[in-house]
Amino acid sequence: MNISGTDKNFGDKNVGHEYLVFTLGNEEYGIEILKVQEIRGYDRVTHIANTPGFISGVTNLRGVIVPIIDLRVKFQLESADINDNTVTIVLNLKERVVGIVVDGVSDVISLNADQIKPAPDFSTLLSSKYLLGLGTIDERMLILVDIEKLLNSEEMDIVERLAESESEPELG
Repeated sequence: MNISGTDKNFGDKNVGHEYLVFTLGNEEYGIEILKVQEIRGYDRVTHIANTPGFISGVTNLRGVIVPIIDLRVKFQLESADINDNTVTIVLNLKERVVGIVVDGVSDVISLNADQIKPAPDFSTLLSSKYLLGLGTIDERMLILVDIEKLLNSEEMDIVERLAESESEPELG
């Protein structure tokens, strides 16, 4: 798999951009593959009090405290049940490592500029400012999420501070 080139410019119609495809409910979403560190089975997390409902908690990933976000809850989907297909996608974003819980991961696809259309601003659950566009391949339509914008919010700063305080040893 070719994962070189991080340019977000979709202007070159011949250059393919690769996306990890995951499901939430009945919809398929895509995130840039270059943001993905690893895919793990869903593990138990440590809950932290006073965090937004979509924050499942934190987990220790090889010595790094990683906040875990349940995208199913964040997107206000009906069911957020954990099953055998539920996975955590560990993302490496500019200055933080974050895990997102999704219903399942299907594949990695490459889309060129002709296959990506602007996202209409129709959703109150997922503002178009968090979307890169809508990708089409054959009969499939993917909602392409700008995961960095979605997870680079004030809420994430709060979670990061809470996670840091969780990992500091108590003085006493």
